[in-house]
Amino acid sequence: MDIEKFREYCLSLPCTTEDFPFDETVLVFRVKNKIFACIALDNPELGVVKCDPDYAIYLRDHYTAIEPAYHWNKQYWNQIWFNRDVTDELLCKLINHSFAEVVKKLPKKEQTDELKAIGK
Repeated sequence: MDIEKFREYCLSLPCTTEDFPFDETVLVFRVKNKIFACIALDNPELGVVKCDPDYAIYLRDHYTAIEPAYHWNKQYWNQIWFNRDVTDELLCKLINHSFAEVVKKLPKKEQTDELKAIGK
């Protein structure tokens, strides 16, 4: 996967917006104003997604492309190197998982059926 496909996939998810909250190179993707993924335009080989802590450890143990995310809470955030040992299909599943992790923390009234269906 490349940075543009990563961006397109994130934006295909419901209620997703993108912005540059930190600087002009770090693009984040949000659902209901909560970050679920990001990419650095100056490092197009890398994406960052949120993850269940136990699943994050499993992924890091099984894929060389998945590491604790630099500058993020390493318990919950993974950085994924594109074009290594993570397939596009798995990366899409990890984006969905990240999206679902954020949605389940939203107030119940904001958790629509459309949002909850992602990641299952």
